[in-house]
Amino acid sequence: MRTSDPQQRESKRMALLDAASQCFAEAGFVATRTADICARAGMSAGNLFHYFASKHEVLLALVAREGAEIQQAMAPLAKAADPMAQLLAFLDQVCQLACDRHYAGLALEISALGHRDEAVARLVKANDRSLRDGLEALVRAADQAGQLHTALSVPDAANWLAALIDGMFARVAADPDFHPEQQTTVLQGLVVHLLQGR
Repeated sequence: MRTSDPQQRESKRMALLDAASQCFAEAGFVATRTADICARAGMSAGNLFHYFASKHEVLLALVAREGAEIQQAMAPLAKAADPMAQLLAFLDQVCQLACDRHYAGLALEISALGHRDEAVARLVKANDRSLRDGLEALVRAADQAGQLHTALSVPDAANWLAALIDGMFARVAADPDFHPEQQTTVLQGLVVHLLQGR
């Protein structure tokens, strides 16, 4: 009896998710066919169903993977010796990530789907909570270090930081002439003004 290699299986599953993310970003979830995903992944049509029960399951797996990546990125932030410097460095990373218009397009597509699909909405909400929890921890650490000069509460400050980050990706998806790699200093300046009043 032939047995599957778990590592190889996971590698193919990730390849399908990567292909699906590109297809969903370019054509949208509804217009994308499972055959399109397989073709982008370099696999035979129908191969997807060896790894996912449906296209919708692929979508949920993509959103869940994004959530895991957010948690991994946010976990070490609050342990920084200089929380404000760490926050500004994180914003630089956000701008670099936003340079990937495919990623920004996918984020916008998932956000739109979250308004119509309850299962997607639950995962999107959990991902947003992870981002805001991480930002709250970082802002709280900056407050404890005496680096904040704002009337905003820690949760409100984290919400505004999340709004700025979300706005960056929405602007990239909507405006091809917006270049986030040129906006790092502006974004950092806005945050410094928001949290330190200067």
